[in-house]
Amino acid sequence: MEKEQKPEVWLCGPLPEVPALLQPVAHALLQAREEVQRYLHGFPDHLLWERPAGLASVGFHLQHLTGVLDRLCTYARGEALSEAGLAYLKAEGTPPAEGTTAEDLRLLFEKQVENTLQQIKQTDPETLTQFRGVGRAQLPSTVGGLLFHAAEHTQRHVGQLLVTARILQAGVLR
Repeated sequence: MEKEQKPEVWLCGPLPEVPALLQPVAHALLQAREEVQRYLHGFPDHLLWERPAGLASVGFHLQHLTGVLDRLCTYARGEALSEAGLAYLKAEGTPPAEGTTAEDLRLLFEKQVENTLQQIKQTDPETLTQFRGVGRAQLPSTVGGLLFHAAEHTQRHVGQLLVTARILQAGVLR
């Protein structure tokens, strides 16, 4: 029996506790989470680090999605990256400990989406235009700019991840 297709998250109405100006950010993150769940269900672990035609691996995208959300939220709070955050950044794209599965990496991404949504819910809309420095160079952004970028960057990488996963599962370009 075919599952009933539900509308995309942004067509399901406002999310409780999310400030109105940040609804699109939350919708995009929830949509990304749903798509990763749906399209990576049962993804074979032996393909996780494959790079068809030199593309970034599914494993890299999952690590990067998790790491970039954490980094952008850190900057949006006006904080510098911790040593752990810097170490995570340096390790992105490197297969983690033996036995780490696609499911493990997917669950880490889902946890980071949840953490990001909690931060969004706690963000005062009055702070959206406040300056926030990005990285060691303290490049100029704002709270709103960082949170918007978290959503659009996540969507971009989810799209790339899904195409790479599809190519690998079809056995094309290996």
